[in-house]
Amino acid sequence: MHPTSSAPPPRRRRSLAGRLFAVQVVIVAAVVAGGAVLAYLFTAQRAEDAALRQTTAVARSLAASPTVREAATGPDPTAVLQPYAEQVRADTGVDFVTVMDPNGIRWTHPDPARIGHPFLGHIDRARAGAVQHETYTGTLGPSVRVVAPVLDDRHRVVALVSAGITVDNITARLRTPLLALIGVAALALALGATASYLLAARLRRHTHGMDAGELSHLYEYHQATLHSVREGLLLLDRAHRVVLCNDAARELLRLASDPDGSTVRQLGLPDSLRDALESADPVRDEVHLTAERVVLLNTSPIGPGLGTVVTLRDHTELQGLTGELDTVRGIAAALDAQAHEAANRLHAVVSLIELGRHREAVEFATAELALAQRLTDQVVGAVGEPVLAALLLGKAAQAAERGIELELTEDSRIDDGVLPDRLAPRDLVTLLGNLIDNAMDAAVENAARAAPAVRVTARTEDGDLLLRVADTGPGIDPAAAEEVFRRGWTTKQHGRGLGLALVAQTARRNGGDVRIAHRDGAELTVRLPLRRPAGEAR
Repeated sequence: MHPTSSAPPPRRRRSLAGRLFAVQVVIVAAVVAGGAVLAYLFTAQRAEDAALRQTTAVARSLAASPTVREAATGPDPTAVLQPYAEQVRADTGVDFVTVMDPNGIRWTHPDPARIGHPFLGHIDRARAGAVQHETYTGTLGPSVRVVAPVLDDRHRVVALVSAGITVDNITARLRTPLLALIGVAALALALGATASYLLAARLRRHTHGMDAGELSHLYEYHQATLHSVREGLLLLDRAHRVVLCNDAARELLRLASDPDGSTVRQLGLPDSLRDALESADPVRDEVHLTAERVVLLNTSPIGPGLGTVVTLRDHTELQGLTGELDTVRGIAAALDAQAHEAANRLHAVVSLIELGRHREAVEFATAELALAQRLTDQVVGAVGEPVLAALLLGKAAQAAERGIELELTEDSRIDDGVLPDRLAPRDLVTLLGNLIDNAMDAAVENAARAAPAVRVTARTEDGDLLLRVADTGPGIDPAAAEEVFRRGWTTKQHGRGLGLALVAQTARRNGGDVRIAHRDGAELTVRLPLRRPAGEAR
């Protein structure tokens, strides 16, 4: 067997939070170090300036002293000036005080062995009567020194006075502020590093330890998924402003522009849908109507008061299929009832024949057949559109079972092929089926006051398809004429208030409208243009 070699584990990339922490620490360290250096340079310059001012003051004071002036012209300047200079040096804190003749030969010095030797440094300007200063390396090492002339009454230079502070002494003076500066810089660095660590830790929690590349890929996956799903998705913040809206939601709600940042009330949505989106309670599979769509709404809160996730599914086609299925079920139930009634009538005919009443049996069977055939002939003869004809026959059977007289008016006429292909049979079922269902319910509700009846008109008029349904119900309050087409409006105890809302939506989608007339009962008229409206895309 060959030994198997395992590949080394992939090197884990540093997270975005870790990189940010490292960058922040470097930046903080650089800023603190730069600030410390600048502070040190500034402090050092101030210390040197202070030393220069101190030595200048000492040198000028000595040069103006009568004691120095008298001793300079006396027989033994050193005897008088040496103890005087040392006393001044001790009192002022300078490192040396040297008094010399105009040629630079020392009369005084902190080291008596140096007396009588030439002064180390430049004295040309002082010999000319001016005060000069410099940093020069003398017998005590590098020092900041000032040389001032001693003038007699005639303003002649009779001696020179030099006072100085060594660079080592200046450096020693900087030690205390330098240590304090280092402490402050270290504290600032520690605080900055701690703050950066806390910020990085929080960022690591929010980014789940991912690096920049992983976050970028996750965002790309998120965007691709968001815009590829067919369900509409909305994210709302706590103020009901749109944070995110995908393409499907924009299409379902017919939003012309990007709604991000807009409130729900600014989207122009129907009242019921707007109220559901603004509600704090979650919504589960609630049907709502937009201008042209039937949408299934679900909402779920995000965390404690962070916002709401909204999903929207297009329920338009399913709602149409459900309506067709309800119609088919109604027709099937009506046919079953008719079959049962036909069986009863057939038993009656058979019984009449067995009793030898052949004439009565023929008359009874003929009368029932003529009554059923008359309505069928009227519908088939007037309505050439097979979907509408089948729907009317089914509704007629339902009406007969419920004790309602359903009448197709004599002026009804729709020839086959008149309706355009863009007018889907499903929409016809939604329109006429819901109108007849609501009319039959209203007629039965008012049966105590008037015999239940429903009149249906279906014809073409002035280039429009006209569908009109009138009933003997209690009618519609004129004040509620606009509300009847809103989702949720109903007079039934267990109704959903969806039928007439679907009628209005379907009519608008096909370029038509719905109108209400107030007569004996209610009369609703739908008009749909048979020709494509001008400017509509083909």
